[in-house]
Amino acid sequence: MPRGRRRPAPLDVRKQPLQRRSAATVEAILEAAARILEHNGFSGYTTNAIAERAGVSVGSLYQYFPNRDALTAALIERESAPLLAALEEAGTQASCEAVLLGLIRASVAHQMQRPVLARLLDFEEERLPLGERDARIGERIHTTLVRAFGLPDAPRLDDVSTAAYDVFAIVRGMVDAAGARGETDAVALEARATRAVVGYLWRSETGR
Repeated sequence: MPRGRRRPAPLDVRKQPLQRRSAATVEAILEAAARILEHNGFSGYTTNAIAERAGVSVGSLYQYFPNRDALTAALIERESAPLLAALEEAGTQASCEAVLLGLIRASVAHQMQRPVLARLLDFEEERLPLGERDARIGERIHTTLVRAFGLPDAPRLDDVSTAAYDVFAIVRGMVDAAGARGETDAVALEARATRAVVGYLWRSETGR
C-alpha cells in the first residue's frame, strides 16, 4: 500500500450475535440506524445517535460494528434479504413469463416498501466497497434469467447470456431511477418495467 494512504475501514461485524439477547441488540441497532436515515437522512447519522436511539451504549454498538460503514453494510444486507428471497422464489417458477414478472415485482416491492431508506442505501451501496457482494447477487440473478430463457414460453434469443444481463440492467435502472425521483406508485412502475422488458426481449427474438 502506498505510504500515506489509509487502509479501507473494515466492513465485517466484530462479533456474531449468537444468543437471542445479542441478536435482539443487533436488530435494535440496525432498526435505529434505518429510522435515523429515514427521518434525518445522513444528517445526524452517527454511531452515538444510533446507539442512543437503540437504547444501548456506544460501547455495546462497537462490540458488533467497528465503525459506521460496517453498520451500514449490515443494514444493506438486512434490507436486501427479503428481496433476495423473493428473487429466489421467482426463479423456481415454471414459465419464463412468471420468472420475469416475479423478478420485476420483487424489485419494485423492495424499492417501495421503505422508499426513503432504499434510496439512501442505494447511495451507500455505491460508495462502500461491496463489489464482491454485488457481483455474487448479480450472478445469481443472471443465472436465474438464463434458466428462464430456456423455458418453453421464452423468446428465441441469439445471445441468452447478454439478454440476461440486459434485462437485469433494465429493471435495476428503472427501479433505481424511480426511487431517486421519489416515485411511490408501485403498480405503475411495475407495469412500465414489464413493458420495457417484454419489448426488449420479444423484439430481440431470432428472425425479427
